[in-house]
Amino acid sequence: MAAHDLEHLRTFLTVLRAGSVSEGARLLGLSQATASAHVQALEQRLGTALFERTHGGVVPTPRAVALGRRIAGHLDALDDVLAPAVAGDAVTIDLGGAAEFLGEVVAPNIDRLADASSVRVRMRFGLAEPLLDELRAGRLDLVVSSVRPAQRGLSAAPLVDEEFVLVAAPAFRPAGLLAEAALAEIPVLAYGEELPIVRRYWRSVFGHRPDELRVRAVLPDLRAIRAALVAGAGMSVLPTYLVAHELAEGELVVLHEPEFAPLNTLYVVTRAGELERREPLRSIAAALREISAG
Repeated sequence: MAAHDLEHLRTFLTVLRAGSVSEGARLLGLSQATASAHVQALEQRLGTALFERTHGGVVPTPRAVALGRRIAGHLDALDDVLAPAVAGDAVTIDLGGAAEFLGEVVAPNIDRLADASSVRVRMRFGLAEPLLDELRAGRLDLVVSSVRPAQRGLSAAPLVDEEFVLVAAPAFRPAGLLAEAALAEIPVLAYGEELPIVRRYWRSVFGHRPDELRVRAVLPDLRAIRAALVAGAGMSVLPTYLVAHELAEGELVVLHEPEFAPLNTLYVVTRAGELERREPLRSIAAALREISAG
């Protein structure tokens, strides 16, 4: 097989996983025209169409799906061989996810995670969508995602439901739980400009946007928000795993207790078919479930 055939197969597999030629080209650092030429050359070599072109991207033919299943493991294995060597040439599983969850829940149990799979674990922190792009491109092996991916080529399974609570320093709740009107008087520490977590809580609990709230600061790290809350800077909505210690020690208090606590599902996401094919991934996914369950 000529070298260009291997390059064409790698482009095809990336386009298959990404669901579009333009996205596949971006992930590979190619122009869209070059990626299209690679796929067309492979189609000519095989004598069959691999994709149906649509306005929304490309739809793989049954032949493309079958070809992807046949070559994915081999190409990924070649990439592993060509990757820079690490100590002892140990097999490495690249795990992506939010820094808060991986740092607070998974990292303290990293020995369980590594021992379960007998591999070296390497973490990468970030937001869900960019990490899922990295997963599709083959630069990550597994992502703990706060959103269920809609992209073709990825497979997701529920991991755990995050429960969220509205918390602040005890000085903001001198005499019991607060009503919504009283909450509006407390400054908010937000994760993003659009108050993504606080907004979801307000809509779930109170049925409307939190337009009446006053934002004191935007801190794009939930652990930084936790530290500021303990210091008395205001209130915010955080997952219970992140504030369990502070609530137990009385450093933070719950301001409002809804009948049904807002939840957000975290997912274990891999490339389609890889969880079944790769034993280390199955072991890590199982260990993550055990760790998340406490």
